[in-house]
Amino acid sequence: MNLKLKRTPGIYLVGFMGCGKSTVGKKLAAELGWTFVDLDEDIEAEQGMSIAQIFAEKGEAEFRAIESRLLAERIQQIRSLCPLVLALGGGAFVQPQNLALILANGVSIWLDCPWEKIKQRVAENNDRPLARDPERFEELFRQRRAAYAQADYRIEIRSDDPVLVVQEILAIPGLFDR
Repeated sequence: MNLKLKRTPGIYLVGFMGCGKSTVGKKLAAELGWTFVDLDEDIEAEQGMSIAQIFAEKGEAEFRAIESRLLAERIQQIRSLCPLVLALGGGAFVQPQNLALILANGVSIWLDCPWEKIKQRVAENNDRPLARDPERFEELFRQRRAAYAQADYRIEIRSDDPVLVVQEILAIPGLFDR
């Protein structure tokens, strides 16, 4: 197993909204026998409202502050050698303070999903506040790619089958030595 992962057993799935982080994360955690955490679900549970409501009532800046605080709490668990697979919200990895914490405490994997597939998946779910303006949504996709490219590993999403994505992650040379 990767030395960084042995010291801090955290796998962070990063990427744009709709790329499959939660779906892949659940399957990857089950395969590894680790705990799965969806950071957006943590936020909703703590705040007692949906992400869309938090954006509407408190604004994006407050949402990002909550997200960073809860991420830091989860990283404390990882530092206590509690193995976690975390699915991060699309903007979490873009925040410099989050990026630094993540890169120092486990392994990040970018699920790089093509724009056309993202558009199709997000069109089926209209409760994403940053996806409401189609032009701004595509611009955000393009802007965030540079941040995602800082992840330790990149998996290109070619299929809608999350099992194939998990197999690709498990096959990353030197990561798990399975």
